[in-house]
Amino acid sequence: MMNIIQLTFADLASALALMGIVIALSAWEKLGLELKFAIATGRTLLQVVVLGYILDIVFTLNNMWAVLAMLAVMLSIAAIIARNRIEQKNPFMLPLVWVSMLFSSTVTITYINLLIIQPKIWFEPQYLIPIAGMILASAMNAAAIAGERLVKTINSSQQEIETHLSLGASPQQAIQQYRQEAIRAGLIPSINQMTIIAMIAIPTFLSGQLLSGVNPREAASYQILIVFAIAFTNLLTSLLVTWGICRQSFNSAAQLVVR
Repeated sequence: MMNIIQLTFADLASALALMGIVIALSAWEKLGLELKFAIATGRTLLQVVVLGYILDIVFTLNNMWAVLAMLAVMLSIAAIIARNRIEQKNPFMLPLVWVSMLFSSTVTITYINLLIIQPKIWFEPQYLIPIAGMILASAMNAAAIAGERLVKTINSSQQEIETHLSLGASPQQAIQQYRQEAIRAGLIPSINQMTIIAMIAIPTFLSGQLLSGVNPREAASYQILIVFAIAFTNLLTSLLVTWGICRQSFNSAAQLVVR
């Protein structure tokens, strides 16, 4: 195994200097992005440093409840971000997204843990937290894209939907095409990633393992596992979120609810 080159504070300061150049170039070109870059830089430093300390504590404790608490926080943040992009006025949207992501990610992670990785303890943070983080991040994007697409389409196609209903179509039949299009939209990033992976750029997870000294073949095997797990989770999440939105879009009398 290769030795890891340790980065010192001076190295990190040199990396931070790159953002100083970015801000300077933005000011030179009068892009007006200096404040946004400065805030983003500060948030990156704060969030990553805090995450590093939290993960250090969780890894040291190696306790089931600490790991589950970490995953619950990650899930909740991802669900809130996805909800905010889909629709903020609907009080039932957050529970829908949260439960959908919980179910899909739990199914995927359980499958991976029990049948593929098979760690000595099922809540091994070394495997569970990074894998769950990548799965949740991708599921968040899929839920946001599919949900936002479906909500906007329903809101802009009320007359067409009501016409289908008046002709005897069920609520599911009236918006089935819109739901299918929304699911496809949510899965496009996953399909694109699988199509170009390892051809244009080395994937992030594979790059991280290579930097940590993992054998390239072993790192590639884990990357394949992650990509397939993400594709499955994204599809299941998109199906559940769009199904829930369809249910919320009609009342008990099968009438379209105008928001």
